[in-house]
Amino acid sequence: MKKMISQATIDRLPLYFRTLRLVEDEDLTIISSDELGRRLDITPEQIRKDLATFGQFGRKGIGYDVSELKERISNILGLHNHWRLAIVGVGHLGGALANYVNFASLGFSVVALLDRDKRIVGNKVNGIEVCDTADMNEVIASTAADIGVITVPAAEAQSVADMLVAAGVKGIWNFAPIKLSVPPAVPLVNEDLSVGLSALSYHMSQE
Repeated sequence: MKKMISQATIDRLPLYFRTLRLVEDEDLTIISSDELGRRLDITPEQIRKDLATFGQFGRKGIGYDVSELKERISNILGLHNHWRLAIVGVGHLGGALANYVNFASLGFSVVALLDRDKRIVGNKVNGIEVCDTADMNEVIASTAADIGVITVPAAEAQSVADMLVAAGVKGIWNFAPIKLSVPPAVPLVNEDLSVGLSALSYHMSQE
């Protein structure tokens, strides 16, 4: 039976991984839950509880081996799978994601770009030729893309999601500001940039 992990715990794992990468760059080899918590503004108790969900980590009174903990969290997150991304919608946001250099360091690679605009199709972004969305099935199959990244307008997002699912992607990363409907077997993560900006506006307005 698959172990149920809270979404809050899953959401914190990438924060631990990112911080451990930074700590490793500082040439620190051992870190305590207190120090990790201080850097993330998370209680040491919560960190220990999160990690205990996945097994035994660290040594009492000593702390965590930074490299080992980073590697184990990387494996928990599945980053060793080297997921391949197909970006649909090569406008400003899609183009920026296609050029994002940190994907590779996280184990992701952009392998396909698609757009329906004939003025964009055929152009190259970061060395990858933009293909027509009409050729979605062939492109996904030939590149073995695992994750579909949706950066099209909201009105087009659901049809693009349907095409990606039909083409065989295993997960979808959606930047369109709309709720999408996908099969339960296809994980969906939404990134609504307006939500973050609106929250920031709220906090600034309280000053």
